Amino acid sequence: MDGRTAPATGPRRLQREDPSGSGTVTALVPATAQEVTAAVDAAWQARTAWRRTAPAERAAALRAAAAAVRADAERLGGLLTAATGRLLGQSVESATVAADLLEEAATTGLGAAGRTLAGATGALDVVRREPRGVVAVITPWNDPFPAAAGLLAAALVTGNTVVHKPSERSAVPGWEMARLVADALPAGVLNVVNGDGETGAALVADERVALVAHVGSTVAGRRIAAVAGVRGAKVLLENGGADAIVVDSGVEPRWAAEQIATGAFTNTGQICTSVERVYVHDDVADAVVSQLADVARGLVVGDPADPATTLGPLVDAEQLAVVDTHVRAALDAGARCITGGAALDRPGSFYPPTVLDGCPPDSDAVAEETFGPVAAIVRVPDFDTALALAGESRYGLAATVLTPDLGRALHVAEELEVGTVKVNGVFGGAPGGSADPRRDSGTGAGYGPDLLTEMTVLKTVHLEAPGA
Repeated sequence: MDGRTAPATGPRRLQREDPSGSGTVTALVPATAQEVTAAVDAAWQARTAWRRTAPAERAAALRAAAAAVRADAERLGGLLTAATGRLLGQSVESATVAADLLEEAATTGLGAAGRTLAGATGALDVVRREPRGVVAVITPWNDPFPAAAGLLAAALVTGNTVVHKPSERSAVPGWEMARLVADALPAGVLNVVNGDGETGAALVADERVALVAHVGSTVAGRRIAAVAGVRGAKVLLENGGADAIVVDSGVEPRWAAEQIATGAFTNTGQICTSVERVYVHDDVADAVVSQLADVARGLVVGDPADPATTLGPLVDAEQLAVVDTHVRAALDAGARCITGGAALDRPGSFYPPTVLDGCPPDSDAVAEETFGPVAAIVRVPDFDTALALAGESRYGLAATVLTPDLGRALHVAEELEVGTVKVNGVFGGAPGGSADPRRDSGTGAGYGPDLLTEMTVLKTVHLEAPGA
């Protein structure tokens, strides 16, 4: 806060247990409303000098921050693994991706200046892009480094000052990465407060916050939108998803199974764009389900810091309960458990990779965001049925289609009403895509040059010479 660190002084205490079952407990003191106000004060006071800083200097500061994050990726990764149970290799890679995003914004941000207009002779008409002012960045626990880095970089490179609140579920890694970024900036430009929803609510309610960027649950996103909307603040939301994958006839079953497994089991299914719904054509369903079960049984559940582990724990007992409830309800409704299906009897919040076949389309395991290592299979008679079911969701984050038919691939790119459509590759893609979510999954650009645009406001200027 304003270039210095200080302990939070509030009376509340939050405790987090190691999800791997070691018994380690981390205590967090959430920032009070008064401390949030002080952080916004610092950002408010720093905003004029930062917006007047040359864009090249702002970009240079982000490149320095990127270098610091990259150099500290191993330590940051270890902190993320300890906090959330993410596999260590993935956690380190996540920190490296955050550094990449900081560098990317440092480059693309230099081109976000505005445009000229075709006006009258003897006059100059331009549209300026200007920073909004103070931006609040509220990020999730499951992949906090890239989520924070992308939003922080976009806000900072365009001349905004920031108050950032990492998730209380990953407070230590979130704070440590943000501190590295703040150390590369003038005092007050980036301020960091730790806390839960109460802390976040105080931040969103501050009248001086011009934009709130939130990545997290749909419930929290709705609350943020309601509060910010009353006072006219801009809101960017990337919220929950129940992403579908459609498996067409004619695909190679093993390849399809591996794609499904990657989407459903990476980070123990705890990614916003994890595969939650699997619609498989009857022609290949038996083979795909059999191969998927083989892939699931081959995963090694264990200590996320062990290189031999390929599936770590869920983030905590609360999330374990959600996954268990969804699976039990699907089984009660007629689904068949091919493998997994019950929490493991061991310390920690471990749940095995689970394949459910014949799931009712309206069961929570299909319709809602389970956020766990569960592949919920719905068998369909044809491609059109699969596509229709994939589109019947209150979420609109992303979707994947596996098909050998080029015509169908081109069709789904237009037909699916989601922010990101992926054909024949469940993850991946070039940098810079905006991926605007739809419906309950949020609103506004999330990445690339379009995100820079969201962080600015337009001002039209008409200029004539005196007496013209």
